[in-house]
Amino acid sequence: MSLNSFGHLFRVTTWGESHGPALGATVDGCPAGISVDEAMIQHWLDKRKPGQNKFTTQRREADEVEILSGIFEGKTTGTPIQLMIRNTDQRSKDYGDIADTFRPGHADITYWQKYGIRDYRGGGRSSARETAARVAASGIARAALNSLAPNLTITGYMVQMGQRHIDRENFDMAEIEKNPFWVPDAQAAKDWAAYLDDIRKSHDSVGAVIEVVAKGVPVGLGAPIYAKLDSDLASAMMSINAVKGVEIGEGMASASLTGSENADEIFMGNDRLPVYSSNHSGGILGGISTGQDVVVRFAVKPTSSILTPRQSITKAGNAIEVVTKGRHDPCVGIRAVPVGEAMMACVLLDHILLHRGQMGEGNGGKIG
Repeated sequence: MSLNSFGHLFRVTTWGESHGPALGATVDGCPAGISVDEAMIQHWLDKRKPGQNKFTTQRREADEVEILSGIFEGKTTGTPIQLMIRNTDQRSKDYGDIADTFRPGHADITYWQKYGIRDYRGGGRSSARETAARVAASGIARAALNSLAPNLTITGYMVQMGQRHIDRENFDMAEIEKNPFWVPDAQAAKDWAAYLDDIRKSHDSVGAVIEVVAKGVPVGLGAPIYAKLDSDLASAMMSINAVKGVEIGEGMASASLTGSENADEIFMGNDRLPVYSSNHSGGILGGISTGQDVVVRFAVKPTSSILTPRQSITKAGNAIEVVTKGRHDPCVGIRAVPVGEAMMACVLLDHILLHRGQMGEGNGGKIG
């Protein structure tokens, strides 16, 4: 299996399996002299780790990161940074019953058809466990962003769970850290708790939509046609396990708007910088950042590993009823929130480095 890397100048390669001894990431291209320590990375991993409440998998992993290379006396050296997270709470026996069968809705069947071999213990590389390595890598990216773009902030949250949506009128960023769903709506958090509890008890699962917003993004990131900021963001989010759709700004809803409704009108601000009447573009025009908030949403499908019986086949092609034992998320979208933030951080740092490489410290044409 190849193609386990993403990024251009800031490049991340992840490795390891769900039930192997460890997983991790090799981070190459981080500028030298950036202050980094394990506690800084651990902060972000702790947001993603399993077993924190009844609404996520009860697999108990400390997700403690170890820095093996690339850091000396608390600063990056410019050489490859090796990060490792040991797996400590695998229960491979839970997957013995599906060693020769395929879970409906899961990558089991395609991995087998492509490679002729698969790690059925938790899904191997197809497991969302792999995303821990991305979140660890994003700790490096965020440290570099703090130095190169100190006004940039990244915030992810859930806006939909199954048929339940947040009420934008109740939007409150302060609520995001106060509930297990990362939802900026206190009433929605209460409703969703009862809703997901019913789904969990019925041995089923449900999907979700996550929104990630980056504020303070510099103007000019991205390049036309084949290096668009939005195409790299879409690719990054689509690479997250179980993601089936990505949109930027108004996204699919833009198809229902007229040109006059969709166009973000431009005015000259008091500081002699352009300001926009709205942000249907999601902060990106022609693949290049406008300086507005960069807004990305992605849809996560329901967890495929469920206790509800489903029809499938064995490797031999025989019909079988599949019930997946083990510990699984009733809504994997919950733990996808910090993963979406992580991918946003990695892509934005990559594009800042690309921009600096092409344009130096400045931008092109001035306005006014």
